[in-house]
Formats: sequence, C-alpha cells, structure tokens
Amino acid sequence: MSEWTSCGYSFELSPSKFGELRSSNEILGNRYKLQKRMQEDGYLLLRQILDLDLVENCRLELAEKLDSIGDIDQRYPLIDAIQNPETQNAQMSATGFAKKLGAGPAVRKLVHEGKMIDFYTHFFGQSVRPLDFVWVRSMRVGHSAPCHYDWVYMGRGSNRLLTSWTPIGSVPKIEGALAVLEGSNHFDELIQGYGSIDVDDQSSNPHKFKGSYTKNPVEVQRQFGGRWLTTDFQAGDLLIFTMHTMHCSLDNQSPDNRIRLSIDTRYQPAIDQVDERWVGDDPIAHSDAAKR
Repeated sequence: MSEWTSCGYSFELSPSKFGELRSSNEILGNRYKLQKRMQEDGYLLLRQILDLDLVENCRLELAEKLDSIGDIDQRYPLIDAIQNPETQNAQMSATGFAKKLGAGPAVRKLVHEGKMIDFYTHFFGQSVRPLDFVWVRSMRVGHSAPCHYDWVYMGRGSNRLLTSWTPIGSVPKIEGALAVLEGSNHFDELIQGYGSIDVDDQSSNPHKFKGSYTKNPVEVQRQFGGRWLTTDFQAGDLLIFTMHTMHCSLDNQSPDNRIRLSIDTRYQPAIDQVDERWVGDDPIAHSDAAKR
C-alpha cells in the first residue's frame, strides 16, 4: 500500500515517522518487565494470547447483531462481516452500538472472564476490576477513529486504568488497524493540557473538546514528535495501552467492503476508585447524568 490514511489524512511513511508495533510476548511471564515496558512505551502488543474459539464466537455474535438490523450482505458468509451496500443505517458509535444492540454473552465471556482477566491479574499483581461498559466498534469502509487520549473520556477513577483493544478476527492495516503514537505517554505538555480534560465537565473543558485532539495524525506528530506505530493484527492478538497513549485508527480501506470488528475494554486494580459513568447494569456513559 503506497498510502495509509486516518480520517482522510495521509500519514508520513518515512521510517522516522511510521513503523511497526513491537511484540512483548518474550516478557509475558515477567510482571515487572511488563510494567516497565508499559511505563516506557505506553503500550504492550501481545500476540495470540486470547482463546481463538472465543474470539470466533464473538465475531459471529457481533455479525448476527449487525445482520439483525440489515447491515450485513447476506450473499456472503455471515462471519465475513461484509457490509450490505443497501443499508440505510448510519455508522454507529460504540455508545450507539451499546444502546441499540448491546454486548452479548460471547463478548462478555471474552473480555470479562478467562485469559483477559488472568493477564490483568498477573500484570497488576492483585484483583482486577473491569469497567462494565463494553465499547464495540463496527468500523465501516471509509471510517476511522481520530487521534485521542482515553483519559478525557474515563478519567474520574483510577489513574492505573488501562485499555484493551481486541481485534475480533484479523484486522490488517488495510481494514483499519489501530495505531499508537510512540512516546506520547511522555508528552507532558499535551497531557497537562488536552490530556487532563473531562469531556463531560465544562470547567475542565473550556474549549469544549468533543474528545479527540485532532483528525490529522501528522498534526500531533509535528507538534510533539514520535512515530506512528501499527501492525497487521490477527485473531487472538491484544493491544494494551495507557490512558495517555495517543492513538487513532487507519481508515478502513477493505477492498471487500468488510466491516472492521473490534472491542475496547478497560481494567484497573479492584481497590481503586472507579469512574461512575462506566459501571453498573446500565452505565450512564456520556448522558446528561454524567455532566458536571
């Protein structure tokens, strides 16, 4: 591919500006090395650590939900998640997906049980509390996520909160892989400014950011430095990063019109304070009840 884009903006593809995420599988058994690398790099890429059968069950479950509202092209196998070219539905946000379709039992089993929880218990060295809300992403061709820190959406609780980005099936670059900006967890000026706001708190967000910092990945790179790092993800892979790791996704340019399926979930030590917007049977999310 001669050009990768996000929100329609081209990345600079020289080796000093764009590269590959590095795997941390070789230190998977050592909690202290994992913690040190997370502190240094702001992310951990773990290859093939999730149960492949569970991931496939999730993919089928999500495809069935999308098919129930007419978003799947029924000329192809359901699990391929090919978008129906005649759908009248708009691209859904994660909160929109939660309200309209919700996270099913297969998704909950993958992200709130088993190997996911085992990893975080190992990483923190103590009991783990996941946020109850599950962010399901069904990214269509031509769509992507802009550059942002997660803290601005969920910073009322633990400062040890971490994000899992889980590809539900293979997600190569051409189908909208996630990218992180190397070193962005050390951009103190950005963290203390934009990275300290709460999108639902008017006093901390006087410029009324809707959450993202910019749609142009080169803009933040030119301001603060770093390389954009991404990879071709496979089913069973897991990308974990901090609340102050700048990330975005590549535009989904699938030649097959495939919907990119992925899940975002968050985890913290159970003893820490939790952000009230994202817990309970019916989290308030970014509703009026969350406003300050």
